[in-house]
Parts: sequence; structure tokens; C-alpha cells
Amino acid sequence: MRDLGVGFGYLMKGQRWVGRHGRWFGFGLLPGLVTLVLYAGALVGLAYGADDLTAWATPFADDWTSPWQGAFRGFLTALVFAFGLFLAVITFTAVTLLVGQPFYESLSEQVDRSEGGEVAESGLPLWRELWISARDSVRVLLRVALYGVLLFALGFIPVIGQTVVPVIGFCVSGFFLAEELTAVALQRRGVELKERLALLRGRRMLTLGFGVPLTLAFLVPFVAVFLMPGAVAGATLMARDLVAPPPTPPQGPPQGPPAPSPYTWDKSGNRPA
Repeated sequence: MRDLGVGFGYLMKGQRWVGRHGRWFGFGLLPGLVTLVLYAGALVGLAYGADDLTAWATPFADDWTSPWQGAFRGFLTALVFAFGLFLAVITFTAVTLLVGQPFYESLSEQVDRSEGGEVAESGLPLWRELWISARDSVRVLLRVALYGVLLFALGFIPVIGQTVVPVIGFCVSGFFLAEELTAVALQRRGVELKERLALLRGRRMLTLGFGVPLTLAFLVPFVAVFLMPGAVAGATLMARDLVAPPPTPPQGPPQGPPAPSPYTWDKSGNRPA
């Protein structure tokens, strides 16, 4: 459980880092602002069209009497919008990172420089980095979509669907959100998606401590835009921890040759007195 607090600490350290480096904070805001405008339009369209979508998908309820028809379709409309919001939270980071790849690469490298040590560089051209980022994002989003469909179906279970399922949904969102953010630093270090997922699963509490609070914060309008630069900085700090080599055990003083046993035998086979 200690890792939960450590993961949240990395999120706070990232926000403090961009707070101390105001130029990089402004630099990292630009991709999020562009993506926010696109997503705001999509969610507004979904809010206006969710009723029609639900009515089209449930023609069998056309002849139901009031209030059952309204209650049933209203419940489904709320689920559709909640599912859309869930996907928006997950895909916002992927799309923002894709749009802002050059911005966040530079920000992540600067965080590495400020922390000292070797600054990893991918050595790949920009188009190649964009292709790898887009390919990995699609793979992650497919996983998220599978979880989303499963959780959407489980949402119909009474009590569990309104209590346990939302908690699981936030944990799934937080895990994959952390993966998308740490990918900026880990991809520069040559860590492939499969290895990244294995690293994060190995420190699951650390990952959730970083990703779940960020997922909850991203539900507040405009907050995601302002937290993204610090989230990338914090994810870079966490990535350094994930790939850090294990500490070398302390070496004791050199040992001399072992002392002879008092019970050795001489060449004639007799034990000395």
C-alpha cells in the first residue's frame, strides 16, 4: 500500500516541477488546448444526440407506457453518455500526446536533464516516433475498449453495477492513463509496449497511485489541460524509478584465505595431535 502514496507523490512532484519552470508549463499547455476544443465539441454532440441514439437502439420500447419507457431510455442515455465520458478520459491523453509529441518529448528530456544522469534519446526521426506512438495508442485503446464494454455490461447488475463497477472503471482508467504518460519517457529508452505494461503491472499500486487521482481530476472541465504538463513531468520521474537498476549490495572488506581447520589430516592419514 505504500506504493499508492509514492505514485501520488510523483504526480505532485511533476506539478511542482512545471511550477518552478514556468516556460515549460506554458509550452506543454498548447497540445492540451487543441485537443480540449475537439473533445468538447464531440461531448456536446453526444449529449444532444444520446436520446436519439437510445431511441433508435430500443425500438421494442416504443409501445411501452409511461413512466417505464422514459425511465428505461433515460437510464440507457445516462449510460451511453457515461461510456462516452469514460472513453474521452482514456483517449484524451493518447490524442493529446500524439498531437503534442514534439512538445512532450522536449519537456520529458528537460526533466531528465534536471534530475541528472544520462538523458536517453531514441535516435529515431519524428515521423517514426509518431508512428510508434500512434500504433501503441491504438493497441492500448483496444484494450481499454474491451474493458469498457465489459464494465458497461456489468453496470446493469443491481448494486454492484452502481458501486463496485465504477471503482474498477476508475482503476482501469488510471492504469492505462499512467501507461500513456510514462510511454513518453520509456519509449525514448527503447522500452516497448509489452515491456511497459509488464513494468506497470509489477508496480501496480504505484501505477494506480499516480493514475487514479489524475483520472478523477481529468473529469473536471479544463483541469486536464492544465495538469498535462505536470503529469508528463511526473510520469518521467516515475519512469526513472521503474527502469532504475537495482541497488548494488555493499561489498565487505576482502577476505583472506580461510584458516585451516584444526581437524585436517596429514599426508600419512593421521590426525595431528
